[in-house]
Amino acid sequence: MATLQDCSDMKILDGKAVAAAWRERLLRKITELKQKNCVPGLAIVLAGDSKPSLMYARFMEKVADSYGFKATIYRRGEEVTQQEMEDLIHQLNEDDAVHGILMMMPLPRGIDSSRVIACMDPDKDIDGLTSVNLGRLAAGEEGHFPCTPRAVMAILDYYHIPLDGKRAVVLGRSKVVGRPVSLLLEAQNATVTVCHSHTADMETLAGEADILVAAMGRPEKVTSSMVKPGAVVIDVGINRVNGKTVGDVDFADVSTVAGALTPVPGGVGSVTTTMVVDAIVSEAEKRMK
Repeated sequence: MATLQDCSDMKILDGKAVAAAWRERLLRKITELKQKNCVPGLAIVLAGDSKPSLMYARFMEKVADSYGFKATIYRRGEEVTQQEMEDLIHQLNEDDAVHGILMMMPLPRGIDSSRVIACMDPDKDIDGLTSVNLGRLAAGEEGHFPCTPRAVMAILDYYHIPLDGKRAVVLGRSKVVGRPVSLLLEAQNATVTVCHSHTADMETLAGEADILVAAMGRPEKVTSSMVKPGAVVIDVGINRVNGKTVGDVDFADVSTVAGALTPVPGGVGSVTTTMVVDAIVSEAEKRMK
């Protein structure tokens, strides 16, 4: 595999290649688990009528099938009650055939999502939504962490991009991407700055980054004026603009100055699903010990 240093021009960080490398390892692990009569099981909780959530849930069913394990969608309507949602989570917590719970968000109006998430067994919370897993991440302990930030780290690792002592800037501070990825970068000895909507002079701070992670949810907001020449730029954004999927980074513009850049689509999103599978397999392996 080529390292970043091997390339004189701007390098595209191909998420599909990263996912393919992980897939080989995960398939071997799943085969070993099956030999011990353990088939990893994923419970996908889908409540309400969100079309993107339904599409992703069905996509995860196909992913599970391609890996040879079981994914079951537990669907509830828009009229579901708080108690019914919490009862469902408790049921899945007690089901030994379920190794991971993936909660599709948002939940229907009137449902307190924080209460539902709090019901989840942290060891089955494969997308790191619970306060327990967020605390484990902050404390540097083992746990399940949000899969998109893990995908960012998997890409950086695959391409051997050094983080120790590097200046990293994260644009966005959401609980599911910005904050977790900043902690993961810090754990690898990067010096991390988190920018958000109230940050003064964000453009200057971004321009100082060796590693720039864009996770704002604002289409093509990051331009070449915000990127240090030769910087590694990771685009977490997925936005629909005029029927086209684009990231938070203006790819054509930023590619003129960046040293490496993830595309959208085909970048971080391609690896996120793989991290879901990895979390399920890891939990199944723990239970077999």
